[in-house]
Amino acid sequence: MRVFILYTFLMVMQDRLTLHNFLTLSGSDSGIGHALAKHLDSLGFVVFAGVLDKDGPGAQELRQSCSPRLCVLQLDITSTTQGSGDISIHALCFLLSPGLWGLVNNAGILGFPADGELLPMSTYRHCMEVNFFGAVQVSKTFLPLLRKSRGRLVNMSSMAGGIPLPRYAAYGASKAALSMFSGVMRQELSKWGIKVAAIHPSGFRTAEQWDEQEQELLASLAAETRSAYGEEYLLGLRSYLVQLPSHCAPDLSPVLAAVLHALLATRPHGLYTPGKGAYIPLFIFCCFPLWFYDFFISKVLGAGSAPGQPRMAGGENQNPRCSPWCPTP
Repeated sequence: MRVFILYTFLMVMQDRLTLHNFLTLSGSDSGIGHALAKHLDSLGFVVFAGVLDKDGPGAQELRQSCSPRLCVLQLDITSTTQGSGDISIHALCFLLSPGLWGLVNNAGILGFPADGELLPMSTYRHCMEVNFFGAVQVSKTFLPLLRKSRGRLVNMSSMAGGIPLPRYAAYGASKAALSMFSGVMRQELSKWGIKVAAIHPSGFRTAEQWDEQEQELLASLAAETRSAYGEEYLLGLRSYLVQLPSHCAPDLSPVLAAVLHALLATRPHGLYTPGKGAYIPLFIFCCFPLWFYDFFISKVLGAGSAPGQPRMAGGENQNPRCSPWCPTP
């Protein structure tokens, strides 16, 4: 019944709305996706905002603050079939058959920022499942509609998807895969008139829950590994997370502007690097020797206490440093 009602609504409205009005966005529960859904709605687009929890505070806030044009749908990008009462990806594709201009793959997870050796394999798998495979699945589902409209595909990657950053092995690997996918799709889909863009934002303040991930990390550590790194080093990772939000920009407008340009510009860029300092590390990585890039990153982000060594007296040099160049959670 829900599918029928939404489809009828679109068929009635399509004479009043141009093709450019229809957009689909994943990951709208919080953070960039939430702000982007509200921003696009305020500009007059018909937005299908996919959320992981249709009854959560993020979804409720969208319903209350946005116009009737915005439709909140529970959408798990890692599954083509969902529970009773939810909209599957294929059902949503059917709803949008009257016309779709843009798809923004924004849904993603950061995982617990820690040394790659410390991260459990479940973190690597989960990051790849959501950040990469989920985006690929959604893209493949909606590409027939984008081909008809000669529309836009926008993938929300990360600066960690273009450069190696310490403590982001799982997240960075998944975002690097997404960035490569975007580049290949940009080349392959050009023959259909579809424009593809990847967004590599720097650090912006979003919501991320760490407690459960931290407990999983600690529980998975082998005794030898835990002893080698030491409790002080592991505690330093928690302090790093406490500092992280204060070093991330609260103003998401540069990212929103980049996505809007990718959706509407006649000649959109293939890569956007919004945010303070997002381009500088990428430039150094591409144009300078790797030893210089590693030295640069070590000075910017720091290394904190060496594994197995206690914190220095007075709390100096006890944790890895945060910077505006830390990836967006």
